Amino acid sequence: MTGRQNILPQKGMKIMKDKRAKNTRTLDMYVRLCEGKAVNKAEEALRCGVDERSIQRDIDDIRAFLAERSSGNSSDQRTVVYDRIRKGFVMEGSEASMLTNSEILAVSKILLESRAFTKKEIRTILDKLVAGCVPQKNMKLVADLLANEKYHYVELHHRSVIKDKLWALGSDVKQCNLIEIVYDKQVSRKEKIRRVVEPAAVLFSEYYFYLIAFIVEKDGHGKYVRKFDFPAAFRVDRIRSYKETGEKFWTAYAGRFEEGEFRKRIQFMYAGNLLRLQIRYSGRNVEAVLDRLPTAQIVSQEDDGSYIVEAEVYGKGILMWLLSQGPSVEVLRPESVRRDMKELLTKVLAQYE
Repeated sequence: MTGRQNILPQKGMKIMKDKRAKNTRTLDMYVRLCEGKAVNKAEEALRCGVDERSIQRDIDDIRAFLAERSSGNSSDQRTVVYDRIRKGFVMEGSEASMLTNSEILAVSKILLESRAFTKKEIRTILDKLVAGCVPQKNMKLVADLLANEKYHYVELHHRSVIKDKLWALGSDVKQCNLIEIVYDKQVSRKEKIRRVVEPAAVLFSEYYFYLIAFIVEKDGHGKYVRKFDFPAAFRVDRIRSYKETGEKFWTAYAGRFEEGEFRKRIQFMYAGNLLRLQIRYSGRNVEAVLDRLPTAQIVSQEDDGSYIVEAEVYGKGILMWLLSQGPSVEVLRPESVRRDMKELLTKVLAQYE
């Protein structure tokens, strides 16, 4: 009985070892198929030291797995078929959760144009995106299309690595943590500002990431209250340090901050009171206004071909865009913005006299 007892455990161990080898072999084939590679049954059998029937069973297992995923997820329509030209099995179809090659190229181009990251960061991000291209020939094509822009990429002067900051600040937004920040003043990085804020959102605009937050101060009872009705915008690269105060803030659901609505109404991240702007546009294409100002609506079209347009905007960042339009735009109201435009244009004109 002793000899038989020794044989049984050894047989069980062999079965487990063979099962692990099959699982590893099947997973390895699945990964290569996902990468767009072809699996030749004869070559695979020789490489793994098994017969071709074992490889066929592995492929059938992968097919069954994909069919099960397809039945439970209509967006995943991948399958394994035999490609006579490549003389092997390949994966066809795509999974909706994965970026297509054209999407990878488009996103990469946008990232390069944004100049939001340091050279080291952008190279790492682009390499990861390009690695997602299938088949491999497309990976090289996308890499070649990006190579020149990647080589000539110019990082911003602050050269700050901000990825970890974004995640930490984003977590504070989600968890409603009251935080204290030390911030470089815009006019001089040597001057620091210390603020306690309610973080509301992290946004990207015009080369920079911003923390959108409500500045708070302690009232006579030692309780933090908002200093202004509107939020401030802090460039993330200028935030030198930040820490949680250990306190939470609470906002009623009806009064929650909606970054999508905020983004529609702010220009160049200059915060301020909400204004109802009305302009006369006489440029070539009114779409330039409608695209720039998401809240813009055409009120009327005049006999001379110009348009009366109204839009909601926060603060005076809109002045920068209005000035860029030259004589194509005239501010009709509010009077305060019309007056600001007159003063700015007078100063500009004085510089050329």
